Amino acid sequence: MVKALFPGTFDPIHYGHIDIALRATKLFPEVVIAVYDKPLKNALFDPEDRIALTKIAFKDHPSIRVVGYCGLTVNYCHEIGANVIVRGLRVFSDFEYEFRIALANHRLAPEIEMVALMTNEEHTFLSSSTVREIASHDGDVSSMVPKHVMVALKKKYKELRKANQDYGITTLRD
Repeated sequence: MVKALFPGTFDPIHYGHIDIALRATKLFPEVVIAVYDKPLKNALFDPEDRIALTKIAFKDHPSIRVVGYCGLTVNYCHEIGANVIVRGLRVFSDFEYEFRIALANHRLAPEIEMVALMTNEEHTFLSSSTVREIASHDGDVSSMVPKHVMVALKKKYKELRKANQDYGITTLRD
C-alpha cells in the first residue's frame, strides 16, 4: 500500500493546503499530514496549535491522519513507512524551490518519490504568510481559511496586541 506524506509548517492551514491534501486522497489510500515542529521561519502558532488546527480541518476525512514531526522529512517517511512526499505548487518560484528539495530528498532517499500537485486556480495567491498578514490587520480571511482557523488567528493577534509584542509580519506592499 502506498502511504503519502504531506509535510509543511501549516502556520496556519488554509484552503490551498486543504485542497492539495484532499486531492492527494484521490491518488493515495492514506495521506499523513506532517506538521513540522521547528521551521526556519518564525511561526505564529506553536506546533501543538498548528497540529490541532490541522486536525480539526480534516476531522471528517478518515484517510487523512495529522501528526507532528521533526528532523529530515525523508527520515520521517522511513519512520512511518511513507513512500511518497506530496507537495503543492502555486507559481513558478514554487517549482524551482520544490525541484531543489526533491533532488536533495532523492539523493538522501532514492526510494521515496515526490509528487507535486498544481493548486487550483483560486488558490494561486494563497500562502500562510499572506493569511497571517491580512489577519494581523484585522482583515477578512474567511475565504482563505476555515472558520476555526479564522477564530484562532483573531484570538492570537488580540493576545499579541495586548502583550504589545512584535509578531514579525511583513506587508503585502513589500
